[in-house]
Amino acid sequence: MDKKAVSALLDEIAVLLEIKGESPFKTIAYVKAARALLDHPGGLDEIIRETGLKGIKGIGDGIRPRIIEMHETGHCSYYDELRASIPDGLIDMLRVPGLGPKRAKQIYDALGVASIGELLYACNENRLVSLPGLGPKYQQKLIESIAFLTRHAGRFLYPDALAEAVRLRTLVIESGLASRVEIAGSLRRKKETVKDIDILVATDEPDRVSDLFVSLPGVESVTGKGPTKTSVTLASGIAADLRTVTPEQYPYALHHFTGSAEHNTKMRGRAKRLGLKMNEYGLYRGEEIVPCESEEDIFRALGLAYIQPELREDMGEVEAAESGDTPRLIEQSDLVGLFHMHSRYSDGKDEIAEVAEAARSRGYRYIGITDHSKTAAYAGGLKAEDLQRQQAEIDAVNQKYDEFRIFKGAEVDILPDGTLDYPEEILATMDFTVCSIHSKFRMTEEEATARVVKAMDNPYFTIFGHPTGRLLLAREGYPLNMKRVIDAAAERGVAIELNAHPQRLDIDWREMHYARERGVKIAISPDAHALTGFDDVVYGVGIARKGRLGPADVLNTLTAGQFMEFVSAGRMKRTRRQ
Repeated sequence: MDKKAVSALLDEIAVLLEIKGESPFKTIAYVKAARALLDHPGGLDEIIRETGLKGIKGIGDGIRPRIIEMHETGHCSYYDELRASIPDGLIDMLRVPGLGPKRAKQIYDALGVASIGELLYACNENRLVSLPGLGPKYQQKLIESIAFLTRHAGRFLYPDALAEAVRLRTLVIESGLASRVEIAGSLRRKKETVKDIDILVATDEPDRVSDLFVSLPGVESVTGKGPTKTSVTLASGIAADLRTVTPEQYPYALHHFTGSAEHNTKMRGRAKRLGLKMNEYGLYRGEEIVPCESEEDIFRALGLAYIQPELREDMGEVEAAESGDTPRLIEQSDLVGLFHMHSRYSDGKDEIAEVAEAARSRGYRYIGITDHSKTAAYAGGLKAEDLQRQQAEIDAVNQKYDEFRIFKGAEVDILPDGTLDYPEEILATMDFTVCSIHSKFRMTEEEATARVVKAMDNPYFTIFGHPTGRLLLAREGYPLNMKRVIDAAAERGVAIELNAHPQRLDIDWREMHYARERGVKIAISPDAHALTGFDDVVYGVGIARKGRLGPADVLNTLTAGQFMEFVSAGRMKRTRRQ
């Protein structure tokens, strides 16, 4: 087992311990060990070889041999014992957003509920309201959460599916049986969640490629096998389809199997109007194929500029390509700075100097440290005196650099009444702010929108953090009227965050089209709580591309001086409104 798999199993052990009512300290020890292992540099082979897992803060003597057992054998006898003692349905119930291990065990003990279906039935029968600490509001929340889970069943986060797809693609390439191999489908379009994996292969030996595919490591079952399509289910639960075509058919198939279905329908309609026929195997004029060696050739044959895969969602991209309105999309190399990251002063894992070096080594020229504000006590929110110490440390670290800068900021809570968590005299000591909602999500759309718009009136409001508060596949966002929020941001000189954490990817890419029209800058932020969080920026860039953003639309492409000019201009604009 690799480091990621071992860390995930340690987290599962913590959950099982909590269900069984073990000591909280024991549970927390496994959670800390999982985080410590994941954040430690290097692969697990290297870590064990060089350290034997000794001296790593967070990994104690009791857990160390279990990690080694997982690494060497691929399983953990302690986990097996715990898992065998708990009903399968009770574990499955933990997939319901908002239902934690303690509550699940309470409901199981009191009502004998041991599956999601039984839980929904119990809620509909009004059986939870009598249990201590629950009540009608919690019961209704569970009903809504189960409905959410049902809607998103069988979907996976983009990074999880991508990692599996890259592994499969690499193994097929290494076989030497294919001339071209590409990841297609919603993964190629960089959708935030996906249902399955599509691998497209150009080969003259389709049977041999199919035989290889079903025998690849990680394939748990074969659900279909034919001359052009082979389907499997992976051990991770993700379904994967292999499509085989001839090298001559490959460009047309790549376009078709990239999708989306709506984009393909629009393209076929355009082909028909031009007297052509288009399908996954070719572009035809009568019975003759229109020769195309690449997707670019296909678009050119249809009188269109090339449409990047991320944009192929039938949201105006075909019309834009017809008129030549195809802006260069943002690339990660365009980003010169990052905002929204945490240090040990709140709930981050690293010292400010370590965060700075990690960013500098990745080529960034500035960062903005944004530890939590005081109301977020659960995340180590900073009181005034803590903030002073933090800012003094930032000043000291900044003195070490000539061409790199740390901006002083904070992730400031937007309180339920629309005020900010710090008074203006404290906000004035900061270079910028990321202002976010972390409490009272269950407002009406009108109340939530008014709360945000009022907060944006504050002169020291710079960036609206993770705007909807959504957690992909786990929690819907709070009900904001994003058009009104974007309009308010445009009028007040406020930027909106694209939180790059793969469970957030918030602001939604569909909303970015309107933000771009209104000239609202988007800040791509890692929301990093550890140095590995910097790697999430790539997902934010992918979503920004889906939102049709170019370098000029993204706040992070500004130099440090230009960023401070943006902050000052926004403050002046909001001050004049008061």
